[in-house]
Amino acid sequence: MEKIILRGQRIHSKASEKYVDVTFNYDDGAVWDGSVPIEYRRTGTNLTEDEAINNYIAQVYDYCHPSQYQQWKEDQQVFWEDKIKATITKSFFEPLTTFKWTCISCQLPNNPNWARRIQDLKEMGYTIATSTARYCSTCSKKNTHLILLPLLRGGISGYETWSPTLRKRIIRLLQSYDAYEGKIGNKDNLLPDHKFPEIRWENDTRRDSLEHLTNDEILEQFQLMSNQRNQQKREVCRQCSQSNKRGYPFGIKYYYQGGEEWDKTIPTIGKEAEQGCVGCGWYDFEVWRNSLNKTLDKFQQTISDLPDSTDSK
Repeated sequence: MEKIILRGQRIHSKASEKYVDVTFNYDDGAVWDGSVPIEYRRTGTNLTEDEAINNYIAQVYDYCHPSQYQQWKEDQQVFWEDKIKATITKSFFEPLTTFKWTCISCQLPNNPNWARRIQDLKEMGYTIATSTARYCSTCSKKNTHLILLPLLRGGISGYETWSPTLRKRIIRLLQSYDAYEGKIGNKDNLLPDHKFPEIRWENDTRRDSLEHLTNDEILEQFQLMSNQRNQQKREVCRQCSQSNKRGYPFGIKYYYQGGEEWDKTIPTIGKEAEQGCVGCGWYDFEVWRNSLNKTLDKFQQTISDLPDSTDSK
């Protein structure tokens, strides 16, 4: 029996999402029929190459086994404890935790603004796929259906994954500091971001587990960003990998090491390629920001030290 059956790709243009329809068959007889988002902006997922898509779906396969559901639901209970006022949104969340296709007409709360509630869930980091014309045996007609995937909030990386416990540890260690904004953020809206972008990794760059990381390694390798900024960084890094011209945040062409052109003496792929990222604001926002501020301070001091033109008169 084939474990992973790919049944084609489709686009949900209104949500700017792209899916692979799949059937997952497990050794114990369990079956999961659903859709795996491969373009999903809220988690920064944007997979185009066949190898990357296949690797990602192989990871999703493990998460979607029914044996994982109970632990996933327990993890979410902790998350929702802090969302006391989100009762309406939670009422939409709970019917989706069957991890099966759910009809918006007969299986979700009767609410004309259901799309807003689903958007809220996506903004919280949940991965939800949409099918706009699926037959409902209860309604006896085709309706929009949704399916929630039991993935980590914020999505899973196509290369490395972490447990909910490690994710919390990273966010706690980095003190919920939003590197892009330069201030403390809402921990529920922040994701650990690899400073070294995955698009420049090789197969031997990926680690099978991150649970062994020390505090120093976490501080060195990660920064925190929102889903939106993480996706933005992915696009900047993708363009850099194609053009070998390094990006720059906020339209400020400043680098604390090197320049706009990728250093030709540094490999473009693999572990050694990380040295070519150093100096770019997207690689380490806090170092970039501090370096830029120091440069501005020196410039301002130089200006203030210039003799006043009126002194000679």
